[in-house]
Amino acid sequence: MARARTPADLVGAQPGPPFEITFDGRPVSALSGQSVAAALWAADILAWRTTRVGGRPRGAFCGIGQCYDCLATINGSPNRRACLVPARPGDAITTQEGHGHEHLGV
Repeated sequence: MARARTPADLVGAQPGPPFEITFDGRPVSALSGQSVAAALWAADILAWRTTRVGGRPRGAFCGIGQCYDCLATINGSPNRRACLVPARPGDAITTQEGHGHEHLGV
């Protein structure tokens, strides 16, 4: 029986050892070169933002930085496009509520 191949196998990637980031305080494993969105997807986390109107969940949609559905608060900075931000050891990602500036009272 043929062995299932992973995307890393198909491209000959040799990523370094996994490291840890957190999502709302929960540890998440990430690999060098992964975007924050890819690391969250790999951990079965599909939504990390809610809409301003209605509080509907959002996560990655286009995956190339065009749609802004993947906005997240990363290391305290709101409105970061998770599909474009490389995951770094120790990153703290938190669910972004609405436009990410609630603390300003807007």
